[in-house]
Amino acid sequence: MKNFRFKNPTDIRFGTGRLDVELHDAVSHFGSRVLFVYGGHSIKKSGLYDTVKGLLADLQLTELPGIEPNPKIASIREGQKLVKDNDVEVVLAVGGGSVIDAAKVIASAKFYDGDPWDLVKDRGVTRHKLPQLPVVDILTLAATGSEMNSGSVISNPETHEKLGTNGPNTPAVSFLDPTLTYTVPRRQTAAGSMDIFSHLLEQYFDRSKNNDASKGMMEGLMRTVIKWAPIAVKEPDNFDARANLMWSATMALNGVMSVANENGWTVHSLEHELSAYYDITHGVGLGILTPRSMEYALTKDSTTAEMFARFGRHVWDLEGDETYAVAQAAIDETFDWIKALGFPMTLPEVGIADERHFDAMATAAVANAGLETRAYVPLSEEDVKAIYQASMTDGLTA
Repeated sequence: MKNFRFKNPTDIRFGTGRLDVELHDAVSHFGSRVLFVYGGHSIKKSGLYDTVKGLLADLQLTELPGIEPNPKIASIREGQKLVKDNDVEVVLAVGGGSVIDAAKVIASAKFYDGDPWDLVKDRGVTRHKLPQLPVVDILTLAATGSEMNSGSVISNPETHEKLGTNGPNTPAVSFLDPTLTYTVPRRQTAAGSMDIFSHLLEQYFDRSKNNDASKGMMEGLMRTVIKWAPIAVKEPDNFDARANLMWSATMALNGVMSVANENGWTVHSLEHELSAYYDITHGVGLGILTPRSMEYALTKDSTTAEMFARFGRHVWDLEGDETYAVAQAAIDETFDWIKALGFPMTLPEVGIADERHFDAMATAAVANAGLETRAYVPLSEEDVKAIYQASMTDGLTA
């Protein structure tokens, strides 16, 4: 393992019944002028909106509703104006990862006089030179881990770009109540579970040597997601399923798992281009691309077989002495598990009927993520295009 430094200052408040007792103090500690950021109608339908408004009735709340999945830069621009015009002191994000992602960029944008797309486009270079409003969040979907990391992913439909940016801070306080995810639809539960699983895979398949501490933690979390995701899909109000998925999501992307890693991510970069051009659900795109990308990596570079076989033995409990066969079986198991969650498993099933954007998407994926140099298995534009093409048809090629 190489040298590393780790710090995460987020105050996690996990469990039921904590909002009534702790939300007001957690928010008002930072000030009385609050930007209340949320998504669609789900928090109003569930009653959470009224709960939050009641608990914070004595504070000055400015609302920013309508944050979309794959949050758009238009919402960030609107939020920037609101935090400046109302001299906001703290941002409260209530929702899933998209809402929290938007809140974090808005929290930086208060202190920037230009277009907030600049703060995304330069991947956070400017944000790290700026102050940041504190962010408090109430999580309603287990998926992205945004509740305990500094990252955000923002889309610009006008330029067909979906880019990640990092800020100077993680959320100050995050409320994680598994019961708030009971009303998440089955399709979103499956997509969120796939996002968690993908976060772990992207960090697990890495060229770092003898990093067994991190690899072992990831294997345990992957087994947890494999076990509990199907239960949450079938039994939406199963507390144990929701709690295990929620904490797995947080742990998967709070920085602990990537300690001592060397490589960048691959499948997320490919999926960001799908979402940029077609605005599909992020987790669904990951579900389609992940097993194809894994198979392509194994076929292109046989030295990956050992790691894929470890994945098969330690995560899927596969047996066998032939390394390559176990490696391929592990990928098959991954495909079958994703499919069993109720996923569409081809791009045409999510409305991508032809390859007209594949060249541009491949070029952007390679350029934005440095896939030719930083990926676990280096990928050219032709490699990326081949993975998109493989995702057009049923099943795996092997």
